[in-house]
Amino acid sequence: MNSFIENVNFFEGNDPEKIAQEFGTPLYVYNEKILRNRMDSVAKVITKYKYTANYSVKANTNIHILKLALEEGNNCDAMSVGEIQMLLKAGFPTDRIFFVPNNVSAEEMQFAIDNGIMTSCDSLAQLELYGSLNKGGKVAVRINPGVGAGHHEKVVTGGKKTKFGISEEFIPQIFEIADRYNLTIAGINQHIGSLFMDPQPYLDAVTNLLRIALQFKDLEFVDFGGGYGIPYHKLDDEAVFPMEDFKKRLEPILDDFVAKYGKPVLFKSEPGRFCVAEGSVILGRVHAVKHNNGKTFAGTDIGMNVLVRPSMYDSWHDIEVIRDGKVVPRDNLMEQTVTGNICESGDLLAKDRQLPEMQRGDLACVLDTGAYGWSMCSTYNSRPRPAEVLICKDGSVKLIRRRETIEDLMRLF
Repeated sequence: MNSFIENVNFFEGNDPEKIAQEFGTPLYVYNEKILRNRMDSVAKVITKYKYTANYSVKANTNIHILKLALEEGNNCDAMSVGEIQMLLKAGFPTDRIFFVPNNVSAEEMQFAIDNGIMTSCDSLAQLELYGSLNKGGKVAVRINPGVGAGHHEKVVTGGKKTKFGISEEFIPQIFEIADRYNLTIAGINQHIGSLFMDPQPYLDAVTNLLRIALQFKDLEFVDFGGGYGIPYHKLDDEAVFPMEDFKKRLEPILDDFVAKYGKPVLFKSEPGRFCVAEGSVILGRVHAVKHNNGKTFAGTDIGMNVLVRPSMYDSWHDIEVIRDGKVVPRDNLMEQTVTGNICESGDLLAKDRQLPEMQRGDLACVLDTGAYGWSMCSTYNSRPRPAEVLICKDGSVKLIRRRETIEDLMRLF
């Protein structure tokens, strides 16, 4: 593929150079059509049985994007009181929010209880705390299915080496705590990890979780978690997640469980990245090109404060070069390392990457930044966080978060 942004008409006829000049760089740019398409896709993963896709909002909590999820029929997962409040402000009713925290205080748990939000407990200790706060209440528990998958060990959330969930061996203790506080275990959930492109580990985990679910009476729901991947190597024609094949392989597993359990339950999943990653790019300006010891460095204003994934996870993001508002063809490539402007040796967007020769004044367009992009931004080096704009269905460009200022950074002192 020569250009993803041209193939999908990402800018919907708008000149990216004019967008960058109007709103400044670095700049997160979202495409509404792509976001809605991905959210609609996950909402239809299961059609035979009652099902909800719970968008995992930690991937991106911009309220304008949350409103799109609401309109596309997604429910949402929240990891914190802050995320719950974002969802409430976006218009989500409390019965469409699932609180899936990890090691939270009594105050956070009480907030969810007071607002009637279903909560999942991640450990026996958290279940004990929940019982002491809400005797006679309904609760879910997060099970560690013994299976993990993901693009990096830091995002694998199931298996023997992760902090998440309750191991199957402790299920008797779950029942003991529930009896002690007269709790109803309304659901069980899992999450094996993020960004897997092979469905088999997920299907294995679903099969295992449903086997475990047979030990629980009268469950209202079983939540399989999320983690469907997206192709980050688009320009090398990486295949997309095989969603249709995955759905066909998933349905017989559900059929078998329903037959054994004697009744259907509500099935859930928790996609985050799949919903939003491909719906955003970052536009950044190339401010310097230099040669050190035979290497070419293209220095941009997209530092690790703007996009931390490459530095934190060694993540790959394709980069397209834009000059005078047009994508530079990938006909003649040369090895370059694209860096940010942060005082860290690890502040690299792309190391030894084959790219069109970059020049001062070009725009670097970083693909697939909608998930864990702005939501993981920081103000490191006292750099204000970037603005976000949305290219709407009608082609208009809408500011959905203004750029921070130095005054914003000083406001809490």
